[in-house]
Amino acid sequence: MHFRLPLCAVALATAAITLSTPLPALAQPFPDTRQPTVQLGPRPYFLVNEMSEGQLKQSLQACTNNRAIRSDFSIGHRGAGMQFPEHTRESYEAAARMGAGIIECDVTFTKDKELVCRHSQSDLHTTTNILVTPLATKCTKPFTPATYDPTGKLLTNASAECRTSDITLAEFRTLRGKMDASNPQARTAAEYQGGTASVRTDLYAGPSSGTLMTHKESIELFKRLGVKMTPELKNASVTMPFDGFTQQAYAQKMIDEYKQMGVPGWQVFAQSFDINDVLYWVSHEPEFGPSAVYLDSASTMATVPTAGQLAQLRAAGVRYWAPPIFVLLTTDANGNLVASQAARDAKAAGLRLITWTLERSGILADGNNGFYYQTFDNAIKREGDVMKVLYALDKDVGIDGIFSDWPATVTFYANCMRR
Repeated sequence: MHFRLPLCAVALATAAITLSTPLPALAQPFPDTRQPTVQLGPRPYFLVNEMSEGQLKQSLQACTNNRAIRSDFSIGHRGAGMQFPEHTRESYEAAARMGAGIIECDVTFTKDKELVCRHSQSDLHTTTNILVTPLATKCTKPFTPATYDPTGKLLTNASAECRTSDITLAEFRTLRGKMDASNPQARTAAEYQGGTASVRTDLYAGPSSGTLMTHKESIELFKRLGVKMTPELKNASVTMPFDGFTQQAYAQKMIDEYKQMGVPGWQVFAQSFDINDVLYWVSHEPEFGPSAVYLDSASTMATVPTAGQLAQLRAAGVRYWAPPIFVLLTTDANGNLVASQAARDAKAAGLRLITWTLERSGILADGNNGFYYQTFDNAIKREGDVMKVLYALDKDVGIDGIFSDWPATVTFYANCMRR
């Protein structure tokens, strides 16, 4: 993502941060002194055993009988989205159980401008059961079945679009979460509810689970679980202002709900892909601005900010930069994972690094690991290589934390490596 910050924005944002403002640390202890039981399950141990032989494997194997504790290095991406419907109470509780020290609620709003946890304002048709409820009639684009020719050949895919802004908060509360998926060949709305990827499961998406949450409810839950919070202000699918609700009012409302519920700024890492949201928090929220995270939407290395742009970002008062994993890693002449030039540029600029998202690439051994591993896919040969990725991000790049769809993997690594 290329951006240019207006000089007035730089001056405004920089003026809001004084030298006396302490830098939030992801590893700062949560005041609740309880040590909740962390249950990692079999996956981290499977991954370690599946690694190729070497010193890293031996080091990790030496930790397999250790007791795990919560780590802020481990960030629950939408909760524990590999197996649980994202942004549901069950997904959040699973992430905390697996030792995630920080958990994410993606924040959007309903028709009556109430904040709720959804990855997108326009994903209800793939992440909830709305299409098989009476609320389906309120969707921006109602379900349209797939069409076929007389021989059974697919002509057009099934489609739908249902937004949180199509319904009120009261209506939102009647829905149930499901795994984010759809069946493009569906002839009925019920069939469209399917399509879950083979590396995921519908086992925890039954009619009595998939509990959706408002933003305030997520805060209350996270306080009870004793974790820190990383809300992401999602781009609106509707035109802003929405019924008088401006983008700045939206950004402010999210922070205000933490204040109303007595959560201090150092426990909250507010995120946005929109640099203007981040600069707003830096300029207007001295308690929450220092921990605000700029999410970088780079899709290829050609769209990654230059060293100068990263320095400009830091000069504007932004302290955390969070690009996808591939931006921070590359391979050396021997095929080893090492820090990318962008990672080195960010460190030189004084930025702290968070990255996303581990455990989203499916089966690694197939050699086609897509978006997240695009700059170093040639170095990934087996499932256990996810530990090589973690090690390089930790030791060579020096990240502060990583989002994961299955936090237990990162929690195990963090405990073993004393993160």
